[in-house]
Amino acid sequence: MSQDKSGFPVMGENNPLHNNVYGPPQPGFGMPPPNYSQAPGEPYPPATGYGQPGYPQAGPGFAPGPYPQMPYAQMPYPQGPYTQGPYQQGHPQQGFPVDPMAPTGGPGYHSEGPPSYYDNEEFTDSGFEDKTIRQAFIRKVFMVLTVQLAVTFSFVAVFTFVDEAKYFVRRNPWTYYVSYAVFFVCLIVLSCCGEFRRKHPWNLVALSILTLSLSYMVGMIASFYDTDTVIMAVGITAVVCFTVVLFSLQSKYDFTSCQGVLFVCLIVLLLFSVLCIFIRHRILHIVYASLGALLFTCFLAVDTQLLLGNKKLALSPEEYIFASLNLYTDIINIFLYILAIVGRSRE
Repeated sequence: MSQDKSGFPVMGENNPLHNNVYGPPQPGFGMPPPNYSQAPGEPYPPATGYGQPGYPQAGPGFAPGPYPQMPYAQMPYPQGPYTQGPYQQGHPQQGFPVDPMAPTGGPGYHSEGPPSYYDNEEFTDSGFEDKTIRQAFIRKVFMVLTVQLAVTFSFVAVFTFVDEAKYFVRRNPWTYYVSYAVFFVCLIVLSCCGEFRRKHPWNLVALSILTLSLSYMVGMIASFYDTDTVIMAVGITAVVCFTVVLFSLQSKYDFTSCQGVLFVCLIVLLLFSVLCIFIRHRILHIVYASLGALLFTCFLAVDTQLLLGNKKLALSPEEYIFASLNLYTDIINIFLYILAIVGRSRE
């Protein structure tokens, strides 16, 4: 056996190991690749199919044959080649219209999460909160109104049942004009100065002064009537005002849309009062008092619906002083006109 310089045997035609294992040498090759199908022992059986019809397995030469194509049912949609291409960053897929005015680099929903609940104005100002605020506003207005009416009719009771009070106001008529001047100034301030009537506690102070001055005026007017007449007028006023307020709260008719008509009627009533000053007639005074009571009953209905907030016009929940003032002056005017009607009728 021939060996190379490193001591390993050289494969060749004179090498007995080569002749015994690999068979006779091939001309032009040092060592041919082994043939696994001709290995010693039993030859491996050819590969067969695995129970899949229509797909023949490759033979010993590993030459794959062409696979048959299955006939697939085609839908009535047109089949055609689709263009494949790289998609541009920040733009829709090719083939869809792009809005040139849409922002391309803005944050999306999936990048920063869903929007916050408090960023949506439609949900923060819910109807339940509005209803709760409006109900608290109505309760506050009626509480202030109850205190005002209690003070006023306390003055009326004193000037009606106490003889010394009657004699005092009859001997000192100047007190009526002073109280009227104070009432007029407070009325102008609370009606025209919106910032002042929303400034606590000065709005309550001005309303208290107005209530005391008007109470003194009403008590002084009631002192010139009989006790029975005053009691009857108080009862009729209470029934009328309670009925009108209850009807205004439950009615679906919008009385606030009639404010302009009522203002025109008020101007006509003022002109009628000037006529009554110069014409002293009992029937004319009764007609004037009846029209005045009817007009301020309508004003009471309008001012009551201004509190609700579900009509054409409404008051802000911050205007509880102004709302109390409106209702208070309406009720006092109704009482004075009914007192004049009853007093003139009993003469």
